[in-house]
Amino acid sequence: MRLGDLIKTEVEQGKEKHVPLIELIDCPECEEKVVKITVGKEVPHPNTIEHHIKWIALFGVKNGVAVHIATFDLAPTYGAPTVVIHSNLEGINELIALEYCNIHGLWESSLKL
Repeated sequence: MRLGDLIKTEVEQGKEKHVPLIELIDCPECEEKVVKITVGKEVPHPNTIEHHIKWIALFGVKNGVAVHIATFDLAPTYGAPTVVIHSNLEGINELIALEYCNIHGLWESSLKL
């Protein structure tokens, strides 16, 4: 089995709470575009000690190669799993976000730039 075989996407049951939503937004401080990833934007994820988003990772695709941009370790939390990444996206043509739910596993989404 491959790890990729275990990654869930927007076609799976429970997607509303688990698929990481990638957005490019304007940062009011630096006036640049930044990447915002939200898990559970459509339907909030429970985010309890028993059921939570453990981490969110962001990758970019540059010249056909996956480039690791950032990883956020969220630990058990009662807050909303949302992260903002300031990054140089020059040459990146797609963003891929992964997140890990301690009960429902790995979830993925992407955004073409």
